[in-house]
Amino acid sequence: MVNYAPLADRMRPERLEDFVGQEDLLGKGTFLRRAIEEDRVPSMILWGPPGCGKTTLAHVIARITKAEFVSLPATSSGVEELRKIIERAESGVRLGVKTVLFIDEIHRWNKAQQDRLLPYVEKGVITLIGATTENPSFEVNSALLSRARVFVLKQLNEESLRKILERALHEVGGKISDDISDFIAAQAHGDARFALNTLEACFDEGEVITIEKIKQILQKSHLLYDKKGEEHYNIISALHKSMRGGDADAAVYWLARMLEGGEDPLYAARRIVRFASEDIGLANNTALLVANAAFDACHKLGMPECAVHLAQAVMYMALSKKSIVAYEAYEKAKQDVEKYGALPVPLHIRNAPTQLMKDLNYGKGYKYTPHFEGDAGTQDYLPAELKGKRYYNENPKSKDQSSK
Repeated sequence: MVNYAPLADRMRPERLEDFVGQEDLLGKGTFLRRAIEEDRVPSMILWGPPGCGKTTLAHVIARITKAEFVSLPATSSGVEELRKIIERAESGVRLGVKTVLFIDEIHRWNKAQQDRLLPYVEKGVITLIGATTENPSFEVNSALLSRARVFVLKQLNEESLRKILERALHEVGGKISDDISDFIAAQAHGDARFALNTLEACFDEGEVITIEKIKQILQKSHLLYDKKGEEHYNIISALHKSMRGGDADAAVYWLARMLEGGEDPLYAARRIVRFASEDIGLANNTALLVANAAFDACHKLGMPECAVHLAQAVMYMALSKKSIVAYEAYEKAKQDVEKYGALPVPLHIRNAPTQLMKDLNYGKGYKYTPHFEGDAGTQDYLPAELKGKRYYNENPKSKDQSSK
């Protein structure tokens, strides 16, 4: 009988020995491996990037522990479907049959849906295996998270992907050169499913496989960049820290990762505008002008034309001197606002547009600075409670990186 399932599904390993790329998690003597082999698997959340083996591992666990495997996609499942699964699992408990409930993309379930699982996870009616590409501390309810172990799966390296491709070639009876295998592994960016789908698409064409042919199939590089997920924040953090550290090369790389991954160029431009004052500030006031000009160019041109303006901006920011005195000054002032509340404005610097205000001494004793050369400095401008307080550091820590 011909198996028409996708190659990625046909290649799912059935034994831990065949599971590739997560040795830190499933190597000999690790907690999870012992738990699986000793049939004492806890409910768990598998957190990792696409194609790293989360679904495959859930299948392997169910098979080794001889449990009934039930898969529930978070994007299309409802309360009624979950109720039927729970009823069947409760019947299984009476018959001595365990149930592994696998929920893919569990981060897409709302709080109410996640809460419905709690009593059945606690009682052991089901062993929950949730899979997510998002940080579970943000996306999974704390109550459910406290009843499950979180296991982090890593992005597969190219060596692991080559092993997976080699097994797949044995499965389909095909052959490719090492250069082709290396190219597919590099383009997959750690995603085994993507690598296998690419390989399958190449063989479906029925021609000699070349790198040019693979490029035609892929059309565009496979980039891991979720504009709403954790990777979004990881990459913007990398961009910011690269500019702060004066590394123009890294800064333009992370910018390219954002833009080629589909990020709104205006979002990147806003972050650069913020950086110009937060990290450069008084050390180079022109930085803010450059950042705003790049922001304006993004408005006028959009992608892909504005990419070069953003590249110019991030490299300029990276190579500029740095000063955080403006940022630190505001943070200190904010703390005093929170601590002291609405302190009154000193009378002598209040405006006095009416006679009543003048009678109440508004503006009395104010020194109009253009009329005073050196004496105006003795005038107080802060509330009495903050007299002598310093927010501005006269010796800012600046870093000249223009020579990098």
